[in-house]
Amino acid sequence: MLINLSSSPPSPSSSLSRFSNSKSRILESSSLKSKTNFFKPLPSSLCYSSNLSFHPKTHLFSRCPHGKRLDVKSWAVSGFDLGNFQSVLEAAGVLTAIIVVHESGHFLAAYLQGIHVSKFAVGFGPILAKFNAKNVEYSVRAIPLGGFVGFPDNDPESDIPVDDENLLKNRPILDRTIVISAGVIANIIFAYLIIFIQVVSVGLPVQEAFPGVLVPDVRPFSAASRDGLLPGDVILAVNGNNLPKNGPNAVSEVVGVIKRSPKNNVLLKVERGNQDFEIGVTPDESFDGTGKIGVQLSPNVKITKVVAKNISEAFNFAGKEFWGLSSNVVDSLKQTFLNFSQSASKVSGPVAIIAVGAEVARSNIDGLYQFAAVLNINLAVVNLLPLPALDGGSLALILIEAARGGRKLPLETEQRITSSGITLVILLGVYLIVRDTLNLDFIKDLL
Repeated sequence: MLINLSSSPPSPSSSLSRFSNSKSRILESSSLKSKTNFFKPLPSSLCYSSNLSFHPKTHLFSRCPHGKRLDVKSWAVSGFDLGNFQSVLEAAGVLTAIIVVHESGHFLAAYLQGIHVSKFAVGFGPILAKFNAKNVEYSVRAIPLGGFVGFPDNDPESDIPVDDENLLKNRPILDRTIVISAGVIANIIFAYLIIFIQVVSVGLPVQEAFPGVLVPDVRPFSAASRDGLLPGDVILAVNGNNLPKNGPNAVSEVVGVIKRSPKNNVLLKVERGNQDFEIGVTPDESFDGTGKIGVQLSPNVKITKVVAKNISEAFNFAGKEFWGLSSNVVDSLKQTFLNFSQSASKVSGPVAIIAVGAEVARSNIDGLYQFAAVLNINLAVVNLLPLPALDGGSLALILIEAARGGRKLPLETEQRITSSGITLVILLGVYLIVRDTLNLDFIKDLL
């Protein structure tokens, strides 16, 4: 499963806000320190599988629902933090469910067409646990890079005749296309179902913007603390200039004035409760000469939940949310390829995905719904890429076969293409697991 976790702003096509989660700006040094959040082997037989990695750009999400800010200190340069065990299990459970759904799509598409299936595996490498049912081996394996469905087409140990019409390789192009595409289709359906359940149960977050900039946190002994700013204050104006409703622009405006005013008084109009008054704050000077006051800033927004009142509204809300998230994923993937030289070093694997999911799970249930939906959509989109070891690569081979009038490429050529892709994916996956594990805070502490 190859995953690219979107960091682009959500699509404006939906009036409902997307779950997102960008770290608020912190005025603490000469430069604004934005925390950074953080996305088919063939054993002896033919198989289709999913491989795990993802690419974060700067932030996984762009806003945080319900006014809750994730404590994502672990996603700063200092490394990742898996946090409490329960949230890790929840994130791992989501990831495992997505893999199982993807592989179940391949499996059911083959089974319902009467095509022979020999293996269904979650993970790769050595088998940790397995059982057999109806001539199919079900297993959990040691390397958590995805999973695969195996077919006995080229398995020398299989007693099925090579000319059996129910071997996948002997089926018509349409039948094989359905099997290969079914994993992607299953993830798309699953993503929509997750969003639909959210719409009719906990509801979707709707964001309403208000003038000014919220101050969620004030650091002790900072300039802001010394001059009277308190957590929960809303800055309405800076030096007599009223701030707009547009959150990111308003935050940037405050940041710019503070940085340009070291040791100079900055007049802030502040709303506290039902009172408005002015506070003079004198920024401290950073080592590079810019100002800092030691506050966390975020757009002044309020989040409410909208639960569908009837089935028609539920389908409408879910459709808009699904379309918005899908557009966001596609746009992010496009930007990744257009700036690959800059983004390649930020590709992360399943350890980082679980760490991100654990942070989301600790925040609120809405985040977990959206996290699961985004992972499903990412998996569906990325697996359609025409690369070896991905579903898109297998579809490309079938397309070449169709263009050649039904004549397949030589078996050796197909195996060489697929094997090279599988090798690269596994090597990349193992590298990412090791790298992301070494980036975990508790591992760094041990080292």
